[in-house]
Amino acid sequence: MSKTAETNIKISKNYQENVDFLNTKLGVEESFDIVVREITVGGKKVAIYSVNGMVGRPASNLIIEELLELERADLGVNAIDKMVKSKINDLQVSEVESMDEVIYFILSGALAIIVEGRIESIIVDVRSYPGRMPEEPDIERVTRGSRDGFTETLIFNTILIRRRIRDPGLRMKLMKVGSRSKTDVCLAYIEDITNPKMVEYFEKEIKNISIDGIPMAEKAVEEFILGSKFWNPYPRVRYTERPDVAAIHLLEGNIILLVDTSPSVIIAPVTFWHHVQHAEEYRQEPIVGAYLRWVRFIAILASIFVLPLWLAAALNPHLLPESIQFIGVAEPAKIGLLFQVLLGEIAIEMLRMAAIHTPSPLATALGLIAVLMIGDIAIQVGIFTPEVILYLAIAAVGSFATPSYEFAQANKLARVFLVISAGLFNFWGLGVGVLLLFFLLWRTNSFGVPYLWPLIPWDYKALQTIIVRSPVPIANLRPSIFKPQDRIRQPQERKNSKS
Repeated sequence: MSKTAETNIKISKNYQENVDFLNTKLGVEESFDIVVREITVGGKKVAIYSVNGMVGRPASNLIIEELLELERADLGVNAIDKMVKSKINDLQVSEVESMDEVIYFILSGALAIIVEGRIESIIVDVRSYPGRMPEEPDIERVTRGSRDGFTETLIFNTILIRRRIRDPGLRMKLMKVGSRSKTDVCLAYIEDITNPKMVEYFEKEIKNISIDGIPMAEKAVEEFILGSKFWNPYPRVRYTERPDVAAIHLLEGNIILLVDTSPSVIIAPVTFWHHVQHAEEYRQEPIVGAYLRWVRFIAILASIFVLPLWLAAALNPHLLPESIQFIGVAEPAKIGLLFQVLLGEIAIEMLRMAAIHTPSPLATALGLIAVLMIGDIAIQVGIFTPEVILYLAIAAVGSFATPSYEFAQANKLARVFLVISAGLFNFWGLGVGVLLLFFLLWRTNSFGVPYLWPLIPWDYKALQTIIVRSPVPIANLRPSIFKPQDRIRQPQERKNSKS
């Protein structure tokens, strides 16, 4: 029998046939966590299936008590309707007719009830997933603002968004991905704001994903929808673990993708500038937020260009004016500058990976090792010059100041490319490298949205909102590049009354 035929098997009137099928498919005898309880109610056999640890014990016990109170007459005509409408007092109760759906709901944590002589199964959603409570994400901290963040439980994440947007137009479409994992993927958007063509595209692409499972959650979904471009490191979606960030993008006309078991959600489509903004800018006064944004821009530019610029200058001191020749190398090391810089880049990356895998109590010891052995001793033995350490540190700080981790990693690869170009071909190589990098960004798009918008194509008004953090009362328009159905964020009458 083909897999397609197996997934279309209907529930039989023969009770024992249903039980045998489910026991075989779920591996009841081999899997200790698949729980089956068979009882007799009013002279009819009833089997209750669940996964141990995923079903709330008080709720399941209450349901069994309600079933045991049923009389024989109650299980005659319209037994399913009577149990659903009068006996099982739970809001999320449904009826399914195929075994494939029964198995899906059981493995998702719901309670499945099989009744002798009936061709429907009752599904009662009494899920109680193990999980942590919402807490502030480590990489998106703010000094002021909410301290909650997304968790690994999908329903918690949708609640955190609903709490911030109580709009009846907010849609949460649930789909399954993976022939074996059947992972829940939620497509969130605001119906009367988001471009409907964009919604249709995402929904179609998600349904077309064909794979056995996506244990890597949202990253696998992104690669299926966008396609993998190995040569382009720049992220074409933005990840966030903050529900307030997800909510503001929904209001701007973006789409949010939530994948069960992941605390990160996908924001799409996005531009280059989405990756350089941070929630902290909107938690301060507008002028303070604008200052923080400019400092962040400087840090990001420094992380990309300062190190290759210095390398080109240090390799060609005769091309520099006397006033800035001090930035060169005072005492040469035993190895060439280009190899010093590349070795330093690798060392910093090794330290970053080591910090991730190092338990918190040992993090201080790791820092001391990095300072003493890689910094001070490496200079003393002549592996590095002090100037290389300085400019590597500036580049590293700029990377850490980048709000988007994926964007910072892309910038790191761009910096290495420019370093190699400058080291091999001096200023000419650096210039050509910068042009190639700009060409790459110009050619990149996110679901048809130009990556460099509003710089290319030019949109002066939109560019103003990026350069300067505008006060909320005058930020009245949604980004036109997303083609929202409703561009006005504030009622026009209110805007006119304040002008």
